[in-house]
Amino acid sequence: MAVDPVCKMDVDPATARFTSEYKGKTYYFCAPGCKKLFDKNPESYLKGS
Repeated sequence: MAVDPVCKMDVDPATARFTSEYKGKTYYFCAPGCKKLFDKNPESYLKGS
């Protein structure tokens, strides 16, 4: 399982409908709202991870 970097929910990469590429890595999201927030400012969700 992957973890949505915005809300920290578990997301199955095989069935995730919302993804973003950032610095060569794919991130998976539970919903379009989480993807939209991440896409606006990815670094704010990646600090400390």
